[in-house]
Amino acid sequence: MKLSQFDFSYSQELVAQYPSAQRGQSKLLVAHRNTQEIHHTTFEHILDFLERGDCLVVNDTRVFKARLLGKKETGGKVEIFLLKRVNHNTWECLSSSSAKISVHQKIIFHDTFFGLIKDILNDGKVLVELYCEGDLEESLEKQGHIPLPPYIERSDEVLDQDRYQTIFAANRFNWGAVAAPTAGLHWTFELLEKAQAKGIELVSVTLHVGAGTFLPIRMENILDHKMHAEYFEISKEAAQKINDAQRIVAVGTTTIRALESSAQEGSVKAGSGWTDLFIYPGFKFQIVDALQTNFHQPKSSLLVMISAFAGRDFIFGCYQEAISHRYQLFSYGDTMLIV
Repeated sequence: MKLSQFDFSYSQELVAQYPSAQRGQSKLLVAHRNTQEIHHTTFEHILDFLERGDCLVVNDTRVFKARLLGKKETGGKVEIFLLKRVNHNTWECLSSSSAKISVHQKIIFHDTFFGLIKDILNDGKVLVELYCEGDLEESLEKQGHIPLPPYIERSDEVLDQDRYQTIFAANRFNWGAVAAPTAGLHWTFELLEKAQAKGIELVSVTLHVGAGTFLPIRMENILDHKMHAEYFEISKEAAQKINDAQRIVAVGTTTIRALESSAQEGSVKAGSGWTDLFIYPGFKFQIVDALQTNFHQPKSSLLVMISAFAGRDFIFGCYQEAISHRYQLFSYGDTMLIV
């Protein structure tokens, strides 16, 4: 299966640089797998396509300020992107700088907050030990930056602290995700109340989104691609509700990864762990019946996943339709519901 089969072109002006004026005001493309029909509407009407007895499963991970902008003692600029917490003060990170960095080098983020390079790892990663006065989490909150994806070509702003976070955001493992589960960004408390009034169950699971979500597939044979592992949790209560539901509607591809990673003989098994599940065409979905998801980048594992869910040709037809109707793309863009 070739990577070139998952490529498409689009105008850069369609890449959303900001969220909609108000949460929940995005366009919604509804894709019917059985009939191959496509409907255009707005997200506030999504409940018209959901039914009493549906179980809406969301990812409750919380994004933390994973980007640190600092400088060497010599003045050279350095950016540290926190990936994985090794212990209380030590993190596996991505780094970029104006010149090569070395072991034992000091990176200053603030007068009372700095890091020491402990080791140079593979794939451009480094091991950094962080030091600060007081609580480290508070220092990250004050000095860190929202980790917006690279196709958002601007610095993070105050509005991103709210709008790059879902209303479900709660669960934190070693401080949470370094990217938002963006399908959930569209939901509002008002819409959730209407969903529950309609008899739709709301269930939360957790998958802490890693930086691998930004990375394109680089292997021409996609079967050679290896996913970065991400931590997930599903409670016993959540598993029971999911297993009892008539239809499972996943909010986002990260929710699909959590659910399908925990699938066992057609049911969800409660528990926690790390998943590197790569879903590509031919995958047998055991749990998820419908999916709400944003529009994804070409050659991404996320685009491959939804092609597995609804069929590559149908998905690419939906994307062509969305682009012709000037939908906004990617993290802050519009969304689709696949039923």
